[in-house]
Amino acid sequence: MKNQKGFTLIELMVVVAIIGILAAIAIPQYSKYQARAKVSAGLAEAASYKSGFEDLLNSGTTVSQTNLNAPASTGNCTFTFTDGVTGTIQCALVNPPTVIAGGTILLTRSSTGWTCTSSAIASTYLPKGCAAAANAG
Repeated sequence: MKNQKGFTLIELMVVVAIIGILAAIAIPQYSKYQARAKVSAGLAEAASYKSGFEDLLNSGTTVSQTNLNAPASTGNCTFTFTDGVTGTIQCALVNPPTVIAGGTILLTRSSTGWTCTSSAIASTYLPKGCAAAANAG
């Protein structure tokens, strides 16, 4: 009798089951990674304007998008700048993953320094040092 070569149906089913289990674990983790990366990128872009913001305030110039030489939006943020001693830099996330849809990052200047808060972004997706709003989770 000839020896047959190849895999049995049971062996193939076991391999497919293992791949399915790995995918069930990996896909949610990848989604979480995407959300965290988007928030971190938005925070980095917003934070890059802090020194220019301070420089404008110290020189007595009004803080604005034009004076900061900032774009209206980038691949990660749509910016809003508020002038004043307690001025703000707001980044509304552009094309975020579903779990952080509608999320914004707010850098607020005070006499003690800058603070980071967010809205519509759960603390799970925020970098250290950035606090979630009370209703964000």
